[in-house]
Amino acid sequence: MAELKLSESRDLTRIERIGAHSHIRGLGLDSTLEPRDVSEGMVGQTSARKAAGVILQMIKDGKIAGRAVLIAGQPGTGKTAIAMGMAKSLGLETPFAMIAGSELFSLEMSKTEALTQAFRKAIGVRIKEETEVIEGEVVEVQIDRPSASGAASKSGKLTLKTTEMETVYDLGAKMIEALGKEKVSSGDVIAIDKASGKITKLGRSFSRSRDFDAMGPQVKFVQCPDGELQKRKEVVHCVTLHEIDVINSRTQGFLALFTGDTGEIRAEVREQIDTKVAEWREEGKAEIVPGVLFIDEVHMLDIECFSFLNRALENEMAPILVVATNRGITTIRGTNYKSPHGIPIDLLDRLLIISTQPYTEDEIRKILDIRSQEEDVEMSDGAKHLLTKIGVETSLRYAIHLITAAALACQKRKAKVVELEDINRVYHLFLDVKRSTQYLMEYQNQYMFSETGEVDEDDINAMVS
Repeated sequence: MAELKLSESRDLTRIERIGAHSHIRGLGLDSTLEPRDVSEGMVGQTSARKAAGVILQMIKDGKIAGRAVLIAGQPGTGKTAIAMGMAKSLGLETPFAMIAGSELFSLEMSKTEALTQAFRKAIGVRIKEETEVIEGEVVEVQIDRPSASGAASKSGKLTLKTTEMETVYDLGAKMIEALGKEKVSSGDVIAIDKASGKITKLGRSFSRSRDFDAMGPQVKFVQCPDGELQKRKEVVHCVTLHEIDVINSRTQGFLALFTGDTGEIRAEVREQIDTKVAEWREEGKAEIVPGVLFIDEVHMLDIECFSFLNRALENEMAPILVVATNRGITTIRGTNYKSPHGIPIDLLDRLLIISTQPYTEDEIRKILDIRSQEEDVEMSDGAKHLLTKIGVETSLRYAIHLITAAALACQKRKAKVVELEDINRVYHLFLDVKRSTQYLMEYQNQYMFSETGEVDEDDINAMVS
């Protein structure tokens, strides 16, 4: 009888899926913007990375707005990886919106509306707000619960102190519930927002660090606050213009952000929001943070979208536009005219162009090393050498796909290190584009709707390349 194997239960609290660019941590530049050979998941493309680093520095300094950058190169030369590196290097404060060119045609709204929403997602607003906060160490929490259920509501007293003063506050039912949720006890240092009543636990007081309580490693000890209990604090909220648009345009307000049902937003709403944000800027309540909008496969846009981009880049609140394409001289969508990269000449003239070069054999080897590490696959030197040869002769993407497949073949023979035989096995199981095309040409007569006549080997190579 076959042995019953139970799959191991795994902790699903974290998303552990490995994406195509999950190994990218930044652009891999030093403090002088010089690219390191292998750093932060990036390999090679030194001139392209250096150029991206200069653009990045200009974005951080807030020197440029409404500029556009084109990353152009053959398929599999790391265009999206450079854009992802830029996003990681910018940090969470700067908005980074990412769309594919073909997305605009599949949304339930006009193309220009979809582009406007994408532009406004890439413009952040840092709003400063002053709030009154009560901050102190809890001396005592007294809660009086009525003996008869349903009689009077719960009431209580909270004693808070700083290094200079001590005050007793009367508690209502809502505050008692909030204190219970946060599990506040004497010796905790807490902050209470006066406007909303929100309680934040800052940590335990150092004076209680010698208490013989069983404490976990996550317990944080903080100093007892000094000065007065009531303080005015400046709070900074970071939102995008698109989020403000949605909240003010839909009946369900901010819930539309979670459902994704944003729909078309009226121009009047946007004008009012722009006026209000301009007022806040003059008063010093808010500042604009121009982010980055990355459009991949930009050749998929049509002439109307390109005309819109030309106009949108002239707006004073435009983000930095980064576009990527792998096309050469091709037809502009929506016209019969050909142009470099499928982009009209007038828009190309506005773009700073960064070109990516094909990877060398040595660089392919380094990339495969990083991907093996990311996918947690141990591989022998011989297997890595063979995989590098496959990457040079076919494509880098095909070689990367074979890593996990080879690891599974290795598991099947109950080994831990991927050897030459595993690579060989998956190479014959999964075809690359060139071998698939040759097979197709040999047996094309047996396929349905085959219209190809006699094809010689030169034609096959031309179609593959």
